[in-house]
Amino acid sequence: MTALLPLRDDAVLQSLFEQANGIILGKPKALRLAMTCLLASGHLLIEDLPGMGKTTLAHLLATLMGLDYQRIQFTSDLLPADVIGVSVYDRNTEGFHFHPGPIFAQLLLADEINRATPKTQSALLEAMEERQITAEGETRPLPYPFFVIATQNPAHQVGTFPLPESQLDRFLMRISLGYPDEATERRLLQGQGGRARLEGLQAVATLENLRHWQRASQQLFVSDALLDYVQALVGASREASNTTGLSPRAGMGLLQAARAWAWLRGREKVLPEDMQAVWASVASHRLGPGTEGDTHAAQILQSVMVP
Repeated sequence: MTALLPLRDDAVLQSLFEQANGIILGKPKALRLAMTCLLASGHLLIEDLPGMGKTTLAHLLATLMGLDYQRIQFTSDLLPADVIGVSVYDRNTEGFHFHPGPIFAQLLLADEINRATPKTQSALLEAMEERQITAEGETRPLPYPFFVIATQNPAHQVGTFPLPESQLDRFLMRISLGYPDEATERRLLQGQGGRARLEGLQAVATLENLRHWQRASQQLFVSDALLDYVQALVGASREASNTTGLSPRAGMGLLQAARAWAWLRGREKVLPEDMQAVWASVASHRLGPGTEGDTHAAQILQSVMVP
């Protein structure tokens, strides 16, 4: 946590990060990026090996923010109706009644999303973009906030289906937790942090806090020079011969994420270093799978002049 200070002078925010860093040990930047994604009204993809704390992070955020939480374990036999819901015939009324699926939650954990078939993965497309679902000809709004955290195993693992570009583009950010360092792993072995400490944890923030943070962060000033920087980064990705360029949605997402990151740092305007801090998380999964995307993102960032 110390490496990322200062944090905005907000007692609720300070308490949230203090408790979060006491459970997800040694990963302050990953926690800050996850919170940045929520403040930017995006969705988060966590790609890592099993056992790294991906599910714990999702449950932790839901608990500390006081959000209604649902978890879906994605498997090869999962159907779209298992995610969205289904209409069931009621003999008493002689009609069909819609039974909402687990997607009707404020924070949805799509666990191991790439173990489901593309047909089931696509059940999330409308929900993630428009915060609504259409089932049997009727459109139903999803609750506020609707925040998807999806976990994904590395593509080389057995039984995975790569996420299509249209699905990946709906995730604002991708992060990885990675192995803990030696000191952090010793603390975990001693019983500090980890999933066991989630029991008894109470909400720190409210929906009113979240609405205020989202509004305030997205009102931060961005200069014309910074907008030029965003366009230059996006343009460089499109000119690269070895990757698919970033979409306009990615460019807008980069700006939203940079604003949220800058606001968490206590700034009143966005600086180039804020853009650089979130660049890899916003761009890499759109540029290629795994480390390939990370490499492309790093090369593009190096090639563009900082304003």
